[in-house]
Amino acid sequence: MQNLSAMSPPSIAEYHAHVYFDPDTRPLAAWLREQLGERFAVRLGRWHDRPIGPHSKPMYQVAFAPQLFGQVVPFLMLNRGELDILVHPESGLGHAGDHTIRAAWLGHPLPLDVDYLRRIDAGEVGA
Repeated sequence: MQNLSAMSPPSIAEYHAHVYFDPDTRPLAAWLREQLGERFAVRLGRWHDRPIGPHSKPMYQVAFAPQLFGQVVPFLMLNRGELDILVHPESGLGHAGDHTIRAAWLGHPLPLDVDYLRRIDAGEVGA
C-alpha cells in the first residue's frame, strides 16, 4: 500500500487556467479572456496561436491567486462553451505533477507532453 500523507492547500502559490482554442472557437476564447480580465484580478498570458511547450493545441494562460479559485473556476465552468480548459496549481512540487495528477479539466482532456514538463522539472528547459 502507498504511503499516504496530506498536502496543504496553503502551499499553492497560484493557479493557472490554460484556455485551449482552434480557429472556430477563437472568438469565444477572446470573449472569455476579455470577461476574465474585466471581472477578476487575473494575469492574462499571451496568445499562442500554435501549440507551445507541453500544450498540444493553441492556448492562452490565465494566472490567479488561490483566494479567487472559488470565483474564477465556477465562472469558467459556466461560460467556457465548447472550450477545453486545464486548471492546475503552482504547488512547488513540480510542473509534471501540477499539470497532470494535481490538475482538473473543464471539457475534454487534451494530450500534454509530460516529458517536456519533466525536463522543466529537471532544469533542462525553461518554464
